Amino acid sequence: MRFPIKEIEQADDSAICKIIKNVGAEFGAVGDGFGPSDAEVLAMSQHYHKSSRSVYLVAKLKDKIVGGCGIAPFDDTGTVCELKKLFLLPESRGLGIGRELTQQCLAFAAEAGFKECYLDTLQNMTAAIALYKKLGFTQLDQPLPGTEHNGCDVWMLKRL
Repeated sequence: MRFPIKEIEQADDSAICKIIKNVGAEFGAVGDGFGPSDAEVLAMSQHYHKSSRSVYLVAKLKDKIVGGCGIAPFDDTGTVCELKKLFLLPESRGLGIGRELTQQCLAFAAEAGFKECYLDTLQNMTAAIALYKKLGFTQLDQPLPGTEHNGCDVWMLKRL
């Protein structure tokens, strides 16, 4: 099955915002301390730019945006990035879309010169956690200092 992946554009903002908020609610990621409540979710295309060492990718299935995933600097060190907002609609799960989005984001991160990639998520997002482990992420005992998502209960790191 083909699923085109591309960098987010302004025309995609509404669709990906709805996906992030709806899927976040599905897994209980609602309110302060969770990614779907970040202000950037309202206009993702304005916050991710290769010139700032960040990218947000969206995937389509049958000409409909079904999910996305991004990379952005985590802190001021310039060596740690964060995998951000991997959210997929139910009908697009299990097709390899999440894996492909994540792999493309990690390739971008390595090319941008990052040395490590951090992420935070929820324990009930078991399919995502399994994917992250397959891609080489290891679980941490606590979040990295400076994380914005204090509602999350799983923290992972990958050497790039």
